[in-house]
Amino acid sequence: MQTRSSFPEAAMDARETAQKNNLNAAADAAFLRALGERVRDARARRGMTRRILARDSGVSERYLAQLESGLGNISVLLLQRIAAALNLSLTEFLQQGQEQPVELALIWQFLQRLPAQKLALVRSQLLRDYGTAHSDRMKRVALIGLRGAGKSTLGSQLAKQLDVPFIELDREVERDAGTSLSEIFLLYGQAGYRRYERRCLENVVKKNERAVIATGGSIVSEPGTYDLLLSTCRTVWLKAQPEEHMARVVAQGDTRPMTGNLEAMEDLHRILRGRNALYGRADVTIDTARKSIVQCLQLLRNAVAT
Repeated sequence: MQTRSSFPEAAMDARETAQKNNLNAAADAAFLRALGERVRDARARRGMTRRILARDSGVSERYLAQLESGLGNISVLLLQRIAAALNLSLTEFLQQGQEQPVELALIWQFLQRLPAQKLALVRSQLLRDYGTAHSDRMKRVALIGLRGAGKSTLGSQLAKQLDVPFIELDREVERDAGTSLSEIFLLYGQAGYRRYERRCLENVVKKNERAVIATGGSIVSEPGTYDLLLSTCRTVWLKAQPEEHMARVVAQGDTRPMTGNLEAMEDLHRILRGRNALYGRADVTIDTARKSIVQCLQLLRNAVAT
């Protein structure tokens, strides 16, 4: 039989349990919001609409909308809790394939402790010590940026002035696949395109000691491919305002990125925000806003001459 003195203890236990449950609920909500933001940002960096992501992933648009708004599946929370109990990050917990070497895990932990501003310095040092020789890398110029930045126009003229091949990576992808980009995305999805893009970049670098390369706007969102580009080419970000990107694409008569999208400008702003830091890793940034082709070409020529 329960004594009278046990009631306060029971009440205290109940309060502690309620507080713990509240803390867990708050932590769960915060995790789901962060997860939703990561999914939304990753989608923006790749320039993918929710409909395209739903098609490529086989996950419904409705669920993706819930996930991006912070209302993900409860099973994700359970996995997160199990990973935390094992002192693993969710990434490590869900990692597929062979277990990574201990050294790689230690390096990753070390990098995570570094201030963000030092990461670029560490990467540069690694490239200098273990990457492609600096002199070899400088012989190839790779132009990055959103569509409408002038990569094809400026790239072809720069290549002519330097007397080197001009290569559009997307055309190489089409040639390798034997079909158009739209068909590649339709048949193989974003992942299929990424495989072609990586393979074609590897071939271009291998076959061309000197070249000017125009890349697709979303290449920066694929870490492995972008790192290959950064380590083998002098990269130049052709930067402009979203309104200018939009106007240039439309002026070329190409509205494919905007087809069926009533919030095109908002999406363009989101894409640029999501990729700004990635584009900023380029060796050189050239702001083409309100400048003529002649002016931009001169800036580009000066940049690659140094």
